[in-house]
Amino acid sequence: MYLITNGLIVTEEAILEGFELLVLGGRIERIARRGEIAPDEHTEVIDAAGGYVTPGFIDIHSDYIEHMTAPRPTSLIDFRLSLRETEKELISHGITMMYHSLSIFKSVDYKYRPIREPENVRKLVDLIEETHSSKHLVRHRFHARFEIDNLDEIDNLKSYISEKKVHLISFMDHTPGQGQYRDLEIYKKTIKGYNDFTDEGIDEIIANHQSKPKMTEEGIREIARLAEENQIAIASHDDDSLEKLELVQSFGTVISEFPITLEIAKKAKELGLYTVGGAPNVILGGSHSGNLSAEEAVRHDCIDILCSDYYPAAMLHAVFYLAKQCGKDLTDMFKMVTLNPAKAVNIDAEYGSIREGKKADLLIIEKLDSEFPVITTVFVDGKLIQKTNYRI
Repeated sequence: MYLITNGLIVTEEAILEGFELLVLGGRIERIARRGEIAPDEHTEVIDAAGGYVTPGFIDIHSDYIEHMTAPRPTSLIDFRLSLRETEKELISHGITMMYHSLSIFKSVDYKYRPIREPENVRKLVDLIEETHSSKHLVRHRFHARFEIDNLDEIDNLKSYISEKKVHLISFMDHTPGQGQYRDLEIYKKTIKGYNDFTDEGIDEIIANHQSKPKMTEEGIREIARLAEENQIAIASHDDDSLEKLELVQSFGTVISEFPITLEIAKKAKELGLYTVGGAPNVILGGSHSGNLSAEEAVRHDCIDILCSDYYPAAMLHAVFYLAKQCGKDLTDMFKMVTLNPAKAVNIDAEYGSIREGKKADLLIIEKLDSEFPVITTVFVDGKLIQKTNYRI
């Protein structure tokens, strides 16, 4: 039993000052004014030191595990070691539930990533599943990022779904000339960042990718039906037109990841889709692919969710940055990394906000020098799993 006191409690509706929070049996037992909850000899009192008491962050799109497992093109670190070390980092950034976004991706011509080989994806998927019944720090989930030209892996994707190992699925198309790479000049610069190709060589790569066979519309609908039957949320990726938005929504899609332009982000919202932007995009001041600025989208109220994408530390800092720079309510900015992603993947009954009866995945966030936010305390499932004490 824990009593968290002397903090600013961030609820769904407001930030409460002068209140305390009681954790019991893995859940939020009670929220009451300071002094109304009488701790007994079994209660450990946690002083929030004036910091924010928030829900744990829910990250529904991050390929960080790929970088931790394969930090170099020719280096594969032991997968179990990588997952264990990754979760220690995630806790330090306030991420208590991670949807590991593993790419079921066909090989590309300009870079080789061994972690995306089918046998390695399978190993990671199985390890993620194993964490549910073994000692672990964060809640691990599998976000299947399926590239629609990877026809050889359709049966494996169906297998993952039938085995109940998929928790979110996104259909992806990285063909140059549309979506993320609609600007071919940026695509060419991206390729040159990996290898010293000639212009003729790059043109050949583009032609090769543009001519690849892809899943049929009916094939995508079949996977989408399987996902729906298994209560798996469906996302679309890099939406770049109203036509695409309407098509993917007809598949049962509820999430639009990284809409390419402000107009498309607004259209996605109008259609009732949850929209996702990258927290690193906020910190960097714009998209590394030359697409929609996440900050601009937040200013126009057309981004619901922030994900870490590839940089877990960005979520915490993006929340405070957007509140300050855009004049947004801090409560609403916290929802972008807590309640809104929980709603998008249908887990908000248990996770994503501070409410009596919900799971006690909680953070205490203090500020260094009155400005720099840091995670000082982390609870997962009502257990105190990290306490960090900064010193002078």
